[in-house]
Amino acid sequence: MSVTLRLQRRGQTKRPFYRLVAANTEARRDGRYLELVGTYNPMVNPPEITMKEDRVKHWIASGALQSDMARALIKKQIPGLIEAKEAKRKESIQAKRAKRKTKPSTKKK
Repeated sequence: MSVTLRLQRRGQTKRPFYRLVAANTEARRDGRYLELVGTYNPMVNPPEITMKEDRVKHWIASGALQSDMARALIKKQIPGLIEAKEAKRKESIQAKRAKRKTKPSTKKK
């Protein structure tokens, strides 16, 4: 089962209110979710964001992907979390590339 952190729209017509949820990728946008991890209210000035930071960290560590808007909200609320994970991933990719390049060729001519 693949999990994603995404926004679930609530509220009235032209008065949106969003929940940040951990949901199965096959579930509908406003359908069943595994866990409610935060809220986002864009109608107040400045927009109000609440988040259970420990649960967001848990889901990201478990391999949950994020929608674009959810990623932006997480970056605002928990600075450095996503950037650190992306930097670690980049380092491992670069290490694998360097290892491949330095490995002598075993092809026969």
